[in-house]
Amino acid sequence: MTHNDQHATPRAPVRRTLWLAIDDHALPLRRNLHLCISRPAIRAEPVLAPRRDDPLAPDQIAAHFYGTVLQEGGRFRMWYYPVALGDAPGTLTQGPIAYAESDDGLTWQRPILNQIEFRGSRANNAIALPETRIEGVTLIRDDDDPDPTRRYKLVYNPHTGPYWSMRTATSADGLHWTPGRELVIREFLEQASFYHHDGLYIVNAQTISPWRRSEGGGLMGRQAYAWVSSDFDHWIEETVESFTLPEPADHADRGLRKPYDQVHIGIGAASFGSVCVGLFGRWHNHPDFHQITCDLSLVVSNDGLQFREPAKGHVFIAADDAPAPAWNGTQYPTILAQGNGILNVGDETRIYFDRWRNAPYGEAYYGDVALATLPRDRWGYLALNPDPEALIRQHGSNQYDPATTYDPDEGVVWTAPFVVPPAARLLLNIDGGADCRIAVADARFHLLAAYSGAASGHLAIPAGLDCPVHWPAAPLAALAGQTVRLRISMRRQAHNEPRLYAVELVSE
Repeated sequence: MTHNDQHATPRAPVRRTLWLAIDDHALPLRRNLHLCISRPAIRAEPVLAPRRDDPLAPDQIAAHFYGTVLQEGGRFRMWYYPVALGDAPGTLTQGPIAYAESDDGLTWQRPILNQIEFRGSRANNAIALPETRIEGVTLIRDDDDPDPTRRYKLVYNPHTGPYWSMRTATSADGLHWTPGRELVIREFLEQASFYHHDGLYIVNAQTISPWRRSEGGGLMGRQAYAWVSSDFDHWIEETVESFTLPEPADHADRGLRKPYDQVHIGIGAASFGSVCVGLFGRWHNHPDFHQITCDLSLVVSNDGLQFREPAKGHVFIAADDAPAPAWNGTQYPTILAQGNGILNVGDETRIYFDRWRNAPYGEAYYGDVALATLPRDRWGYLALNPDPEALIRQHGSNQYDPATTYDPDEGVVWTAPFVVPPAARLLLNIDGGADCRIAVADARFHLLAAYSGAASGHLAIPAGLDCPVHWPAAPLAALAGQTVRLRISMRRQAHNEPRLYAVELVSE
């Protein structure tokens, strides 16, 4: 470090506002565009599997996720939910929570922590908490807390009485925990995630009747609700309906054990500053529990509390596309489960999730941690609609008059209004953007002459995850403090179909 470096003014943190193609609140007004949800690449082999040959391992029979992956510099850390065979036939030992580490997030080691005696040995990777029967283990690293002993904040799912509920803990290192007060929330819940968004600590979980009721006071199946706190220590008892699937019209057909699709363990969400992206378990309920399957579907939220599907009914990861391994030649139904498992790693978005072989309790039971990936932030994209004249030629129609219809080779999307921050730069996550033009308007859609028409912004490179936008007359930063909208125009050319995945506003 030089003398000048020692006395230099610290650089302001880089701030990012992310507008995703799947977010119809951030990109609300569209013409001649449709949304396509991306298909993630699913790794066939688990990243973490149970240790079936070790009867002393807490994860002897299942290494369920229901947990968290964090990246800290060059190290990945995972907290997860282990299951071993129970003492009696046909039973399981659930918990305590367990820990693993990795250099790349793909190959994991389970360090010996010597914290808990499990089946006569302390040589294991279990973490000590007041309870040992625990399911969910969701946590964050909170670098904004000035108290280093509260750097890590944990919400876990103990079974201390008649039902699963919620307790908190804090830690300086993520391994040695100081528990909070017992049962912060005194009702049944099973959580998928815990995250910090827009100044609130949020737990997203499933609950059921009788703690909640559906329309008209009827019973309710599994649905997603959110619990909130402003300081992590005090949680209000009131909740918000975070995401629900439809309940049957007839009250008699509603409830936990009725055969209709329900939301399993809430939303597994991650905050990306201005937006939350999450997955929910689309639980295909069945009178025979061991016939139940569960897929994962995509949701998005701006406030971190209430989520919506960008494409209603769409399955993002199907159980059939990520099946748990067969047992002795029998392919049991697969239940996929979400958690605190969404994170960006370099140019990649990773989605860690749970694969549960829905077999009877015993040797056939199984769970592991699986992985799906996308190019960074490419959850879905906006693309131009098919050429209507080609459709007319194929199917016939008298609804289309090319003389009175907009240009079929141009698609346009407007952003929601925003205040331009100091030193603002704009990046597009796009393919086929050579003819993309970005104009700036005021909040009431009046185009600004210095940033529209021939002065519209264009891309310095036509495709990539971070394509800078350049305005020839003046930089976007010259509008600092003003409330504006962006008008993004994409044009189809021969052999070029543009795809817009995300817009990112970067400032310092």
